[in-house]
Amino acid sequence: MSFADLGLSDELLQAVESAGYTEPTPIQAQAIPPVLMMKDLIGIAQTGTGKTASFVLPMIDILAHGRRRALMPRSLILEPTRELAAQVAENFEKYGKNHDLKMALLIGGVQMGDQVKALSEGVDVLIATPGRLMDLFERGKILLTGCELLVIDEADRMLDMGFIPDIESICAKLPTNRQTMLFSATMPPPIKKLSDRFLSNPKYIEVARPATTNINIAQYKVPVSPRKKREVLRHLLRTDDVSTAIVFCNRKTTVRELAKSLKKHGFAAGEIHGDMDQPARIAELERFKDGQVNILCASDVAARGLDVKGVSHVFNFDTPWHPDDYVHRVGRTGRGGASGRAFTFVTPDDAEAVQNVEKLTGGEIPVFEFADEQPAEAVEEKPKGKRPQRAKKVEGADRAERAPRKETTEMRSEEPRRERRPRRSEPEPADDGWNGPVPEFLKVSALA
Repeated sequence: MSFADLGLSDELLQAVESAGYTEPTPIQAQAIPPVLMMKDLIGIAQTGTGKTASFVLPMIDILAHGRRRALMPRSLILEPTRELAAQVAENFEKYGKNHDLKMALLIGGVQMGDQVKALSEGVDVLIATPGRLMDLFERGKILLTGCELLVIDEADRMLDMGFIPDIESICAKLPTNRQTMLFSATMPPPIKKLSDRFLSNPKYIEVARPATTNINIAQYKVPVSPRKKREVLRHLLRTDDVSTAIVFCNRKTTVRELAKSLKKHGFAAGEIHGDMDQPARIAELERFKDGQVNILCASDVAARGLDVKGVSHVFNFDTPWHPDDYVHRVGRTGRGGASGRAFTFVTPDDAEAVQNVEKLTGGEIPVFEFADEQPAEAVEEKPKGKRPQRAKKVEGADRAERAPRKETTEMRSEEPRRERRPRRSEPEPADDGWNGPVPEFLKVSALA
């Protein structure tokens, strides 16, 4: 099957072909026709299967006819993070170059001025994070009554980030007669409840079982002690034919410290986490995409939806706390039919977390076997042969230093004793009965 078989316009097919795509992925092949027929849709597919294009492409053709009005976007796409919103915007620019469509991006971390100006001129496609959209709505800078098409992307991530109340509020402000699409990698009960409430007789598409990982990704778990994590990571980065890699950590502080450590050891490493402002995060991501850095240390803010071509490896420096996050982290590699490798570092404290991951994915993750018993760096940093020599040197030095230290102590203890003896032998002053100042009235004689 080709894209031409899906009913897309010639202008859109030209843009898709110029982008280098010839055949649709399974989610695209199943989702695009019902979307073009203006049906509501629920799309469940594992990450990296092309979900973004499955709603961007038909939306471009649907919005090609019609006119835009000030402050009233014709369509709305909700994304959980700024990075995902920016990526969807890039897709619209790439595929919509042959169409006269205007797009606006509403995300936090940047000034509102340009966003408000774009809305006042009218937009066909509004891509937003829930927080910034609600903020502008409460300020009266946007009207949602003209929105005919709604996309809720990465719905399970929205749930994890606590955006479901905001989404319910936004949906209540949209016209009842609209087309709604919901895309997610998993379908937990709260998302099912949301879809039952706001979607009308939706077409249900499930490309893969919820929370399954890509079969093109070779997955391994690496038993390691907490103190050995960094040197084992460096060993794998040097020996496992890594071209580009994303290293995921559970904490933002760990991301910063790990990136600093990798740079110190000569790796071209970058970092991205929630404490960075939006321009810095975008700039760091661009450096990674352009190849200026080939190792990106990241928190889970980058785990979902980011499409970076050619990521050969994913390293879970920390075993994820939530099993669903494992699926999304690992999905950063093996995208678009390519193969990838994923390593998860497992400490003794991570036993339960790994069991939950294996229970969710439905299979045991094999243990990675090193070619050597121990990474080369670990052997070089702590050579066993030098330990007895160091102990002998220390013992010899102690024997040589003990005698003078004892003599010095004795000399110091004798000197003050000689000084104190004469002081004790001095005669004490006689006791006159009064040792204070003499009052003036005692100096006056009564006989005078």
